[in-house]
Amino acid sequence: MGQDQGNQGNDANTNENKIQLKRTMGYLEGVSFIVGTIIGAGIFVSPTGVLKYSSLNVGVSLIIWTACGIISLMGALCYAELIIALPFSGGEYSYIKRALGSPVAFIFLWTAMFNRPASNAARALLFAEYAIQPFYGECPAPEMAKKCLGLAVLWFLGILNGQSVKMAAWVQIVFTFLKMMALSIVAIGGIVLLIGGKKKNTARFENAFSAEIPDVVQISEAFFQGLYAYGGWWSLSYLAVVVAVMWAERVIPSFAWIIPASVAISIFGALNGSVFTLGRLSYAASQSGQLPIIVSMLNIHRSTPAPAMILSTVIATAFLISSDLIALMNYFGFSIWLMTGLTSTSVIVLRYREPDLLRPYKVCLPVAFGMVAVSLFLVLVPIILSPKMQYLYAFLFMVSGFLLYLPFIHFRIHFEWLDKITCYLQLLLEVSPANYKSE
Repeated sequence: MGQDQGNQGNDANTNENKIQLKRTMGYLEGVSFIVGTIIGAGIFVSPTGVLKYSSLNVGVSLIIWTACGIISLMGALCYAELIIALPFSGGEYSYIKRALGSPVAFIFLWTAMFNRPASNAARALLFAEYAIQPFYGECPAPEMAKKCLGLAVLWFLGILNGQSVKMAAWVQIVFTFLKMMALSIVAIGGIVLLIGGKKKNTARFENAFSAEIPDVVQISEAFFQGLYAYGGWWSLSYLAVVVAVMWAERVIPSFAWIIPASVAISIFGALNGSVFTLGRLSYAASQSGQLPIIVSMLNIHRSTPAPAMILSTVIATAFLISSDLIALMNYFGFSIWLMTGLTSTSVIVLRYREPDLLRPYKVCLPVAFGMVAVSLFLVLVPIILSPKMQYLYAFLFMVSGFLLYLPFIHFRIHFEWLDKITCYLQLLLEVSPANYKSE
């Protein structure tokens, strides 16, 4: 009996000493990361874009907001089946690789390794703009000051997530709570205005559909704007008109500064969650052999994917320093929905290819087919009805990933001098290969 207890104790110590990603996140932390990542500044700025592309038609804009919520719910249900059946740290990359093959997964990785850091860079710049603008009053804040603060925040969160998952989770909980308070202020203020009895507050709802009906291209653009708020993807939102600031100046003029501060808090939390998830994507891709092996190594003291965090932060830094690159990546917005469509397709493919796979939850197949159809609509309509050369550049960039895939992944061409660099970085960063694969 004593010997069995001793063996169990040794096994526990062995598992504790293994270099692997630790499951240290509880229910509260997980919910905070999900909510915090979804609710960025999009909810504060997207209403302007939705109303603009709805031709100022209040009724149409409300329908689009409702439809965006339904689409987001459908996507979440598709992801829920995959997440529960295949609990891998690589997220969509792992699902696409299993269902659609390694080449398609690499194209997803190739695209995500650029558009997601670009998204983080845009978030960091937007945070800096709202954080320092109150100190400059009516004057615009200097670009250099915004970029310096953005870089500081970007690297602070990159280092934080590379050092301690628990600390990153604690930060996420605090900022999620603060942003929910800010949204509550906006929501309560809106309700008070509606029930206040003033006719001007409800006049727009009396003839909600009296304005011009938008065309198909405008509707697709309005959907993009609305889905930014639900999905958290950023492109050039810092150029949009901020409806929440205008709201604050009209409803609580004495405390209008609260809203810019709330937007900054909201962005900070969303950026923290995005940095966390992007590091996991790089880590899983490296374990699959589609990124250098150093990226899949973990810190020997904290079991965190420090090299993956550094890689994603360096790429985001390049985008932040050159804001023109962020403008270019704006045209990769369609690729986000292309990848969402591929992930939803993975649900359908795996349902037929692996019918015996344990699925504690199954989404209705019409929902998955619906997500594929919506994704195709959002991808094809802007390209067909409003073509731009930038869309061609973005597509060629995605396809160019095959130029790297064929020699380095398919034919496994390897250079010995890379081993020396890997060894040096391993000693410098104090990292070691994980004891198990995430897939």
